Amino acid sequence: MRITKKILIGLLALVFPFASCSSSGDNDGPAPDSGSELSVDPTSINAPATGSTFTITVKAQRGEWTAYTDAGWITLSNQNTNQNTGTITANIAANTTGARQATINVRSGSTRQTITVSQQAPLSVSNDVVRFSSIGGNDTITVTATADWGITSSVDWIKVSKLDATHAVITASANDAHESRTADVTVKTATETKAVSVVQESVDDRKMNIPDGYTLDWHDEFDYNGQLNSDWTEESQPAGWVNNELENYIKGTSVNEVKDGNLNIHCFKGNDGKIYSGRVYAKVNQGWQYGYFEARIKLPKGKGTWPAFWMMPVSPSDSWPRCGEIDIMEEVGVVPNEVSSSFHAQGHNHTNNTQITHAMNIGNAEGEYHVYALEWTPNNLTTYVDGKVQLTYNNPGTGVVDWPYDKPFYVILNLAWGGSWGGMNGVDESALPVTMNVDYVRVFKKK
Repeated sequence: MRITKKILIGLLALVFPFASCSSSGDNDGPAPDSGSELSVDPTSINAPATGSTFTITVKAQRGEWTAYTDAGWITLSNQNTNQNTGTITANIAANTTGARQATINVRSGSTRQTITVSQQAPLSVSNDVVRFSSIGGNDTITVTATADWGITSSVDWIKVSKLDATHAVITASANDAHESRTADVTVKTATETKAVSVVQESVDDRKMNIPDGYTLDWHDEFDYNGQLNSDWTEESQPAGWVNNELENYIKGTSVNEVKDGNLNIHCFKGNDGKIYSGRVYAKVNQGWQYGYFEARIKLPKGKGTWPAFWMMPVSPSDSWPRCGEIDIMEEVGVVPNEVSSSFHAQGHNHTNNTQITHAMNIGNAEGEYHVYALEWTPNNLTTYVDGKVQLTYNNPGTGVVDWPYDKPFYVILNLAWGGSWGGMNGVDESALPVTMNVDYVRVFKKK
């Protein structure tokens, strides 16, 4: 068939419009993000908690661009937004909350770029103020930080140490002065600093009696609730373990309860018919060699009670009585309100009735608090009741037979029931339950 020129032209006219429409369709809709059309530098920001200012470089082929953010803690200042190259100044505010993230969006025509902004949590501490009584002590604070941190003190009476990644210990020595005192410790990272104020009352605030020539070495004021702290060890032994006593020594708050500012040693008859009580040791593996030892105690009432505040050697090289024993205070309910002190050694002990001992009746030992104390030096032992001398024994210089008191001893508090002394005239179970209340225990050492 013969195709005329006119027909050919008509056919071509039908084809080319479709080709033209197809080419035009390739440019419809938003263009994909393209680093060649729009780029930003940097693409991410990691801001410190203290806040900072960052500069972002923008390159846009179209010669026009804009930047914005929905984060209220980021302020933007855009420059040269109608040019191919411009800048964004991003001001990041200080962070007072936790770690946070946001974005900065940059747009040029239909092309977009996103800058991720991350900001660290601020350095924080659990306590802005730590308070101590005049007797000193230690307290633990929690530190929250996204970077490595340290803690320092600028005064001698405050010691600090980093316990682990999130905790620090602040320790204050005893304040023997008549004025309170305040100082700061500093927790800091490379970029942040946090001050913790340490406030300590004066000796007059607590009216603590610090013996002349001594300073506080250790104490427990029992100003917490629940279980005894780690300075104490609880005994567990069956009835008859020692002195033919009737109680079973057990552990736990049913017998050794810290509450209302006291260590309360309870003695009671259980549902099983057995007698239960508590016996506890302070610094059993360390003890003290010489010093002034003091406890404020209210004794229980009842025929069968046998409360005691006493000491035994940490590492005895000999068996009892050659190892020594120091009884600061004992009382038996069968002889109410008569408190005694005794010193035991091979040359003087209760098994042959040769112990060095003295008793005094103070009228209200049962039901009221009294202060019982021991001063122990290389030359003598002296016990006190409310500051009055109870018993004195001088080192005779005859060695371990009469003076085994030249090594560390630890403190013991217990409430026995019955036994060779407490039950010498029987017991009265109708008195149960009974409690020995200990207000504090303090140990002083020579300056």
